[in-house]
Amino acid sequence: MGKIILITLSILALLFSPNLVLSDCTDLGRSTSWTVVDDQSIIFYAGNKPLAKIVLDDCTVTRSSNIRLLKTYVCNDDSLLVDEEECSIMSVKLASTGSLE
Repeated sequence: MGKIILITLSILALLFSPNLVLSDCTDLGRSTSWTVVDDQSIIFYAGNKPLAKIVLDDCTVTRSSNIRLLKTYVCNDDSLLVDEEECSIMSVKLASTGSLE
């Protein structure tokens, strides 16, 4: 009986906090360049290899935007600066986990 309760509580915890399961993090301090995918998505590169795709929650980014990291190791719900405005990161998708498109 106790094992069933533990399993049920574990499943409920995962359902109510999906960011714990789906959250990716990466060290963008290794990036050497970036490119804009659309008005809210950026792909960061180390040399010619993609590191991660960052999707912003509340900002618009253009090819001429000035992008600065607030910290080098970023995860979902962290922030970076786009044209001196702090922007929340909605998701981090690692290149090592598949296609970034």
